Amino acid sequence: MATILDNAMPSYATGQDTRFDRRFSEILDYATEVFAEKGYEGASMRDLSRLSGMSLAGLYYYFDSKEKLLYLIQRHTFTTIIDRLRERLAASSDPEERIRIFVQNHVEYALAKQKAMKVLSHEDDVLKNGRGGELAAIKREYYKICVGLVDDLVKREGLPRAGSNATAKNGVPTRTAVMGLFGMMNWLYTWYKPRIDPNAEVLARQISDIFLQGVRRQTRRSRPSLQTTAVVAERQATSPIMKRPRKRN
Repeated sequence: MATILDNAMPSYATGQDTRFDRRFSEILDYATEVFAEKGYEGASMRDLSRLSGMSLAGLYYYFDSKEKLLYLIQRHTFTTIIDRLRERLAASSDPEERIRIFVQNHVEYALAKQKAMKVLSHEDDVLKNGRGGELAAIKREYYKICVGLVDDLVKREGLPRAGSNATAKNGVPTRTAVMGLFGMMNWLYTWYKPRIDPNAEVLARQISDIFLQGVRRQTRRSRPSLQTTAVVAERQATSPIMKRPRKRN
C-alpha cells in the first residue's frame, strides 16, 4: 500500500523545512514515545492515534504500518547522528580530539532523545526484511567510523598493545575497545538523571577520559599500589642483606 510519504521522502531527506516535514517529524516523535512505553509488539496505530490526536485515516495518509514507522525512527536517528558527526569531525585532525568529538556527538543525542535510544536498543532486531538490511548497513558504517578513530589514535601515539597490535593475552583489541565505548554510551537512558548527573558536555568528557585512559594504560607499566609498596619496604627492612651489622665493643 503506497502512501504520500513514499513520494515525499526525497524532499524530506534534503532537510527542507516544509509543513509536511514538520508534521512528519511530530508523528515520528509520538510514535517513538508509544514504542518506548509499550514496545513494538505491544504498540498499535490506534495508540499512536490517541496520543497524537490524529485519526487513523490521517496516520495512514503518512504511514502504511507501524513497521514503516519503526524503520523511519531508526533510520532518522542513525542518519542524524552520523551526519552531525561527519560535520564535526571535519573540524579536527587530532586523533584524541576526534574521539572526544565522537563521544560528545553521541552523548548529546542520547540525552536529548532518550526515548529514541530506548527504541533503538530494545527493537534492534525487529526488522528482518530489506529495511532491516538497510539499517544494519548504516550501523556498520557508524561502527567503522569509531574503529577508524581508535586505530588512528593507536597509530599516532604508537600504542604497542592496543588496537590491531593487541594480542589475546595482552592489550585491548580495537573491537573490544569500540564495543566497550558503545556499552557506556548506549545505555545512558537507563540510569541518567538530569538532577543528579552532569550535563552532556561534562558527561562526554568523563566517558572520553575513561575510554582513553583504558586504551592508553595497556602501554604503560602499572604503578604499584600503596599496599604493595609497603609490603616491599617491609621485606627489604627485614632482609638479612638490609640489616646493619652490629657494632663491636
